[in-house]
Amino acid sequence: MEPENQTVVSEFLLLGLSEKPEHHALLFGLFLSMYLITVFGNLLIILAIISDSHLHTPMYFFLANLSLIDAFFSSTTVPKMLANLWSQSQAIPFAGCLVQMYAFHLFGTMDSFLLAMMAIDRFVAIVYPLRYLVIMSPRVCGLLVGGPWLITNLQSLVHTCLMAQLTFCAGSEIPHFFCDLMPLLKLSCSDTHTNELVIFAFGILMGISPLACILISYTCIFWVVFKIPSAQGKWKAFSTCGSHLIVVSLFYGTIFAVYLQPASLSSSQKDKAAALMCGVVIPMLNPFIYSLRNKDIKTALRKLLSRTTTSSPRVGQVLSTYCVLGPQGARENEMHAIRPQGVQSLVGDRDM
Repeated sequence: MEPENQTVVSEFLLLGLSEKPEHHALLFGLFLSMYLITVFGNLLIILAIISDSHLHTPMYFFLANLSLIDAFFSSTTVPKMLANLWSQSQAIPFAGCLVQMYAFHLFGTMDSFLLAMMAIDRFVAIVYPLRYLVIMSPRVCGLLVGGPWLITNLQSLVHTCLMAQLTFCAGSEIPHFFCDLMPLLKLSCSDTHTNELVIFAFGILMGISPLACILISYTCIFWVVFKIPSAQGKWKAFSTCGSHLIVVSLFYGTIFAVYLQPASLSSSQKDKAAALMCGVVIPMLNPFIYSLRNKDIKTALRKLLSRTTTSSPRVGQVLSTYCVLGPQGARENEMHAIRPQGVQSLVGDRDM
């Protein structure tokens, strides 16, 4: 195509999850409900941790950060999707597309790094219980969270700056519900070789590093736990990792299930499925996974509910709807930090 015949694209059209107008009302109601649950649930976890001094520990520090990231991660794509469904408009300006792409990769990658930091926390708590509070000092926890923030911001900045230098003239329709790297590159009429190399390099670094950290941490945890003579002690130790293992399995299981299957689905369908699961569904489930079976969080939520009800009865009624307790016989202390007496002391602790 000759340059004088090129039409430079200044905005894009997000085709979304369905191009059939009769599906839009159903999709709007579904994703509005999921988004409200996600934001409200994760903010409630953050407020509970901040308001209860007993939860000012490394484990809950990472959980509060994960809840904050999940709320932002979902807010990156869902509000724009809802606006498009409501207004029947698919347009997004080029600048807005770059901002959405920056935020999605920032919070998505930060999510995986936080899961890795939480695995390190569980590793230290189980393998080095006597030195747990010394090793996981406030300074170390700050570095474990601050370092990934810098790295992920750098990654998103590089991707966004390289994308901003491209010219788009190969159409304006993005077969996705948000602006992502690969769909945008396919619309560019510029040389995208550098972009693809950078995507590959960052993908290897940002994808393998957190996963390797999780695998190494749990390998060491399993090695130590299997040395415990009693079955009750083994179960007690593993129960402290249960919630985290569920979230890790959902996060990486989705990625593997979507991208390692035979090429029966198109690339855009795979991208949509992975983005929906990792960016919408899992952030919505995390507050339930980490709170409903955790005694400390439930106690903090009761205290928060009590204080809120006293000051504002109407808000307290809303909070009480969310703070539904699980079955009476359910195991609640799934995320309790291991006491400094060591792993063997878990045998004598009551599984509440």
